Amino acid sequence: MSTKTRDGGRPGSGGHPVVWDGPPVDLTAQSPRIGEKIIKAVLVSAAALSVLVTVGIVASLFAPVAEFFTHVSLGEFLFGTEWTALFGDKFNWDDKSWGVLPLVTATLMITLISLVVAVPFGLGAAIYLSEYASQRVRKIFKPILEILAGVPTVVYGFLALTVITPILKPLLGIEGIYSMISPGIVMGFMIVPTVASLSEDAMSAVPLALRQGSYALGANRMQTTVRVVFPAALSGIVAAIVLGISRAIGETMIVAIAAGNMPLFTADPLKGAQTMTGFIAQAASGDTPQGSPSYYALFAIGALLFVITLLINMISIRLVRKYRQAY
Repeated sequence: MSTKTRDGGRPGSGGHPVVWDGPPVDLTAQSPRIGEKIIKAVLVSAAALSVLVTVGIVASLFAPVAEFFTHVSLGEFLFGTEWTALFGDKFNWDDKSWGVLPLVTATLMITLISLVVAVPFGLGAAIYLSEYASQRVRKIFKPILEILAGVPTVVYGFLALTVITPILKPLLGIEGIYSMISPGIVMGFMIVPTVASLSEDAMSAVPLALRQGSYALGANRMQTTVRVVFPAALSGIVAAIVLGISRAIGETMIVAIAAGNMPLFTADPLKGAQTMTGFIAQAASGDTPQGSPSYYALFAIGALLFVITLLINMISIRLVRKYRQAY
């Protein structure tokens, strides 16, 4: 049906278009289909389930943690430098030391070492895959890189203990078979796929127009990558690094196998030390009686890990919002 103008001409011939004077047309969205309602209900249920699981974890920690802190002061727990939860009489609270700083220090030291390895290699791989590799190379290399994320962590721990430590021992003068640097290095390679994959996705999402504008101004590929693409994808890169930190802090088997089970308050990466997850793995192996001090200490360490992870996620959200750019 052709549209007439007031003077009888066609639209675009100089006349004014006819104003519709018929019945009103309903332009509002139609009612959603049954399939859309089902999908929406499933998604809402998934989100609600995640919240309920988190609330359930917090609720399950509350009573044992409260029992633990009726015997141990918060100041002693957070600032004490000696941890002997598994020593002495299993049911005696007074012959043990409850300072968690040795476990926290070892956890942060190994996490820092892993980041020193994971961030350069991960970002380097992301830059290559996003800016330099052809589509064919990207399809081959990225799945191979992500295979590292599927290797069991027990294998990584065995690799750190039997391969990396003997190599570093004569070079760095490591005493004994345990150290923090070996599991830190291996853990860094374990989280490289996490940093690389998420960073590559963030960099690939940067609009092509920004790259073309940079090239038009005379910048080469490296200058465009470093000064244009990298800042534009910074929020996604920060999120990838923070996710890698969270995984490193929560890793258990690598540190339980290669870092040792001696809770030492030291910042020397060449010495062995016990992490928070290492203590949980040791204490939960079946030798801890229910209701004993070490049993309640498990929940206290778990609650501390939960709080640390929550703080990291909160910092991550603020950084992502600060550096997020919309195009």
